[in-house]
Amino acid sequence: MVGVDLGAHSRANRATQVGTRRAALCVDSAVPDSSVDEHSPESLDPLSSGSAELAQSSTELDAEESLAEFRELVSSAGAVVAAELSQRRARPDPATLIGTGKVEEIAGIVASVGADLVLFDHDLTPTQLRNLEAALPCRVLDRTQLILDIFARHARTREGQLQVELAQLEYMLPRLTGKGKAMSQLGGGIGTRGPGETKLETDRRQIKRRIDHLKLDLESVRRVRKKQRQRRESVPVPTVALVGYTNAGKSTLFNRLTGAQVLQSSRMFATLDPKLRAIELPSHRKILLSDTVGFIRNLPHTLVTSFRATLEEVAQAEVLLHIRDSVSTYGEEQKSQVEKVLDELESLAKPRIEVLNKIDLLSDHERSGLLERTGSSDEVAVSASTGEGLDALLAAIDQALHSDPVIEAELRVPQQEGGVLAAIDAGMVVHSREYEGNLVHLTVSGPASLIGRLRQYRLRDE
Repeated sequence: MVGVDLGAHSRANRATQVGTRRAALCVDSAVPDSSVDEHSPESLDPLSSGSAELAQSSTELDAEESLAEFRELVSSAGAVVAAELSQRRARPDPATLIGTGKVEEIAGIVASVGADLVLFDHDLTPTQLRNLEAALPCRVLDRTQLILDIFARHARTREGQLQVELAQLEYMLPRLTGKGKAMSQLGGGIGTRGPGETKLETDRRQIKRRIDHLKLDLESVRRVRKKQRQRRESVPVPTVALVGYTNAGKSTLFNRLTGAQVLQSSRMFATLDPKLRAIELPSHRKILLSDTVGFIRNLPHTLVTSFRATLEEVAQAEVLLHIRDSVSTYGEEQKSQVEKVLDELESLAKPRIEVLNKIDLLSDHERSGLLERTGSSDEVAVSASTGEGLDALLAAIDQALHSDPVIEAELRVPQQEGGVLAAIDAGMVVHSREYEGNLVHLTVSGPASLIGRLRQYRLRDE
């Protein structure tokens, strides 16, 4: 890995603001070791004959953490990293982002290893993309395009595929480039002997038509989801949504709580399509638990917009479980990125439980300190892998739900009412049970809706 430090400092609002750009060159595993940079990291799963990446860390993450996260993205796409380059600049170069000298350096490395793709961990403007592709002997992709490619690989349902295609086309539209008169198409008839409509204009019109068609299809998806939610809302079953940074363990926790078999993977964005399962809380209340796509630093706005149909489950949830990686040294930065997306979804004000996952990976000293801290806060420490802390999490969900609250009541039910007694045992917590002749005297706590249906058996109002 080659690093160049040209620190940028902000004297107005912060004492120091780090801006780091990183580049990594990826080649196919078939390339001999002798042709790979001596500082190259270990190979990842191959995606194609070669690829390269250039990354810029956010000002909140340090250089190594930013590069490690981008390397995980590249790994999720299946690429093989051969060498990494980094650059720190005070401001981006408007023409190429990284400057002419660094472009020439990357071009030399690409030529030496035979790479056919350069990946930037930074969004490129149409002008920067065009200039870089003209200067480098291979294709160039930026961070958003890489994330869109990962999403496209993991989309399984028709809804997910429509949303990914819409995001890809909306991102591609302003970045289409033509080749002037070489792409002209002459029309027929009088007055059409000029250069004619270019193929670029034709492509843009076709993409716009396809975007309009996809938006109509997704609108029908939203209508279907709205009807499904209306049917669910006709029965008082609240929804709780899992949200969090990608690879924080949401799917593992979802499987542990529901017994589902959702794909669990250390790769980023392994779970894309939303999942919904019913679980029972300690109060015997039923809830629907929703697993959604993970968030990431600088999540492309086109994805948030295109995946609004999927992310509506977050907007409609009564309580959010914010799953956080307790092992990560950048937990606060990841938390702020999740909150930024929740704000875009107008869900930041919803009741939220902070769930600190992966405590089984902490040392004994770290774990004891974390458990001591969470004991006096609204946070819950859990391990989705071992199941530790799940009882406390379910109790916290019970306490956070405000619809159909749990209330206590005393009931007196005739023994011959077997169906009523069975419903009480199934849907409430029975604290005491006494027999008085032909009557059963019960002290219970349970959902207000269920106790309301049994009002004729209540001994007194609470």
